[in-house]
Amino acid sequence: MKISKRLARIIALVLTSLTILFIVILLIGYSQREKLFNVAMEQAIQKAKHDYNLHINIKKAYFSGLSSIDFEDISAVPKGYDSIANIHHLRIGIKIIPLFFGDIKLSTIILDNGKINLVRKNGIANYDFLFRKKGDNKPSEMNLSGVANQLLNQVLYKIPDKMDIKNFDIRFKDDNTLVDLYTTTATITNQQVKSSIQVNGKQATWHVEGFVYPEKKQLNLALFADGRPVEIPYLEQKLNLKLQFDTVRTQMRRVQRNGDDLEISGSWAISNLLINHPHIASHDILVENVSIDTDTRIGKNFMALDSSSVIHLKHIDAHPFIRYTLRPEKIYEFSLNTPKMNAEQLWDAFPRGLFESLEGMQVAGQLQYHLHLFLDSKQPDQVQFESSLNRNHFKILKWGKTNLQKINNPFVYTPYEYGKPMRDIFIGPTNIHFTPFAEIAPNIKNALLTAEDPSFFSHRGFVEESIRKSIATNFQKKAFKRGGSTISMQLVKNVYLSRQKTLARKIEEMLLVWLIENGRLCTKERMFEVYLNLIEWGPNVYGIGEASHFYFGKQPINLSLGESIFLASIVPRPKSGLYFFEPDGQLRPSLRSYFKLIGGLMAHQGMIPQDSSSTYGFDAVHLKESLRKKISTEDSIPPDHNLEDQGGDDLFQHLLNKRDSIP
Repeated sequence: MKISKRLARIIALVLTSLTILFIVILLIGYSQREKLFNVAMEQAIQKAKHDYNLHINIKKAYFSGLSSIDFEDISAVPKGYDSIANIHHLRIGIKIIPLFFGDIKLSTIILDNGKINLVRKNGIANYDFLFRKKGDNKPSEMNLSGVANQLLNQVLYKIPDKMDIKNFDIRFKDDNTLVDLYTTTATITNQQVKSSIQVNGKQATWHVEGFVYPEKKQLNLALFADGRPVEIPYLEQKLNLKLQFDTVRTQMRRVQRNGDDLEISGSWAISNLLINHPHIASHDILVENVSIDTDTRIGKNFMALDSSSVIHLKHIDAHPFIRYTLRPEKIYEFSLNTPKMNAEQLWDAFPRGLFESLEGMQVAGQLQYHLHLFLDSKQPDQVQFESSLNRNHFKILKWGKTNLQKINNPFVYTPYEYGKPMRDIFIGPTNIHFTPFAEIAPNIKNALLTAEDPSFFSHRGFVEESIRKSIATNFQKKAFKRGGSTISMQLVKNVYLSRQKTLARKIEEMLLVWLIENGRLCTKERMFEVYLNLIEWGPNVYGIGEASHFYFGKQPINLSLGESIFLASIVPRPKSGLYFFEPDGQLRPSLRSYFKLIGGLMAHQGMIPQDSSSTYGFDAVHLKESLRKKISTEDSIPPDHNLEDQGGDDLFQHLLNKRDSIP
């Protein structure tokens, strides 16, 4: 279509007029910028005072260029608290073009002599105002992907093209704990980041270096220290957690919107990570190199680490999946899967110092692991849990620090209390209290199996149903109220491991159970025999031989049904045994419900005849006469042992479908 000369002149006139108008507006704005800026600054100061009780004072503020503003002697003081910020000189440059699209992006930050002072004492902090809730926005209405995208953009937009920071001190004092991070220099030039940070005086010097590309939403940064590992002093002082590493590196490679979801791809890597905490392990754990490639997805109501993410630990790769759904109900999902792994490479990948009993062990074959957990907070009883370590031609070539077959021969067991050894107990025929499997009454075997581990003779060390119920119960109670340990796990804990209650020891326990059970290193009969001969049944009473003599003055083969159910009842809390007796040697009535439950379950499985009175030998249990004088009429059963209040049906209901009896 051909444009006439007249139309062309009209278009040119309109464009020229708009250009002139735009220039006039710019000139007016430029001429009034000081006034407009002062008004905006005063409004911001008043808003901080009104909304946060934060008093901001700026001695001088002025334009130092077309788009640069200088501030001198800035101070910020929350009402009634210590000063939170003091800055001698600050220059901020703003990019012009993004302003027309409503975005504030920084071109320059220059800071000389600044200080941030964060103080927390007796639970009150001078920075509490930062977390003050505003408005009526409910979390349920929050669009997580939108908030995450907005927050990410705000951070990236505030990364300038040019930055020069000198003498910037951040001090954090939490009661008697002080952390001082003093930045001597921090620069960004041509996307390259360099910084030097002195920690707690000159105890250490940290560096953050790398590259940032805000427009591309990419970064690659590393943190390391001069001539020594990076240590986090606050964690050690406050949480007793020793954490150090040589270098930690993070990358953000890609950020994009996919429908309503925000997708972020990146990675983290850390070298020579050392961890020490009393609840993790009793000694240092060293991980030489570990990294993770992350694919994170954030939706309207969920956050997730996608299964395409990969954890790299030496030659071993694993694919984690984590998802937290916020609405309409909170849902927790976690899975971990590996491809087939060379078993020797897996053993080599274990962090140094993590599993003492496996040190020096040589293995061959292949292994593959699968873990899945799904928990709906509104239906915790429907929790899903699966865990399997599948083997292919797996075998142990050489024992390491611990010979797992020692259980097949006589050995010395040393029980501990409060970290101190009690006495050595010989598990073998030379011990007069040792009782061979065939000389133990079937009633005590069956009662103990019914109460502790009904599927012991058929499982491979673990019972997923018990673990599921443990997870559900602990989630509902918001505390650790119930474990999922099998007899195999209890045996391994006592025979092979230290008594320290650490995360590393629990994982080691599960590995040893898997090795013993799946490698058929010991028969189930022998495992149960050893278990019966070493578990605690009272104050300094260990094994069924000592227990039957201590309470009833008889041999284990002669234990009655009632005596057997009683002994099974005190295994979880063995030192409470005498509390269940009256001064005349009769059992206290509070234990009747336990007898009814365990006896009923045993009868249901055909282990014993049905008892129409549902007492199952309760009235026939009599404490040995010499012990009765130790019982006071004022003794009472600790509340935790009153099974009428424990919900026994819930505790043992799942046992109905899983039974093994001992002839």
